[in-house]
Amino acid sequence: MPIDAAKALAAEPRSGEIVWGHKDVQLYHLGLGAGANPDKESPATDPDELRYTLESRLHVLPSFATVAGAGRPGVTGGLSMPGVEVDLARVLHGGQSLTLHRPIPVEGRATATSRIAAVYDKGKAAILVMRTEVTDAEGPLWTNDAQIFVRGEGGWGGDRGPSARLEAPTGPSDKEVDRPVREDQALLYRLSGDWNPLHADPEFAKVAGFERPILHGLCTYGMTLKAVVDTVLGGDVARVRSYTARFAGVVHPGETLRIRMWRRPGGIQVAVTVAERHDAPVLADTIVEHA
Repeated sequence: MPIDAAKALAAEPRSGEIVWGHKDVQLYHLGLGAGANPDKESPATDPDELRYTLESRLHVLPSFATVAGAGRPGVTGGLSMPGVEVDLARVLHGGQSLTLHRPIPVEGRATATSRIAAVYDKGKAAILVMRTEVTDAEGPLWTNDAQIFVRGEGGWGGDRGPSARLEAPTGPSDKEVDRPVREDQALLYRLSGDWNPLHADPEFAKVAGFERPILHGLCTYGMTLKAVVDTVLGGDVARVRSYTARFAGVVHPGETLRIRMWRRPGGIQVAVTVAERHDAPVLADTIVEHA
């Protein structure tokens, strides 16, 4: 069996140094579409967008944690852990959870410690939960949990893991925005460190079962958080405490994200769909907890 759950869970954590600066933050924000806000007549010079693109005004969207240090160890890092040997073409990013311990600085040097925190048997697939804890000289910065979905690797009789889903929101959303995905957006976003050819190479995408390259799930994840921060949280990135989402469908470059938001005590519940495909779901079970 390519996945040895006991070996993966017993493996020693891996630690390494990650470093980032303002150019890494700016590149990440541009990969999410910053500077191209369709709601503004002159988005590139709009003060709300300059917070993401101009170094003298820069703040850091919390989802930058998923790519800090060029995305290491990232989802593919989990596939090189002891006890894990799988075909990259069978791998999908199933979900992401992020907990912020304090705001992310524009310039940083930190230690990232990663391990496989759980392995679940879903029958026709396996799910690996890769946990990364990041700490700098001042203490903990953030904790990332990546759920890695591996098709065809389940069925060994292991723990199925949690299956709870959030209750779907009822009634009209409190806020709704559309965010277009540029045709070149996956090519730009991958420069922040996710080099999976699924998002760039048409032939690889076909082998993986897709008609053409798809947008990174974490790009949709970041675009969604930016929309929540800009629309509901007054542009204040420091208010975000945690952010969890399940990847429920694919997005192709050139499509439009429809992002609906419902206010809840202490948080925002979000649903993201593709407008052009009759609101096909993209992100589900999505919550942004905030101060």
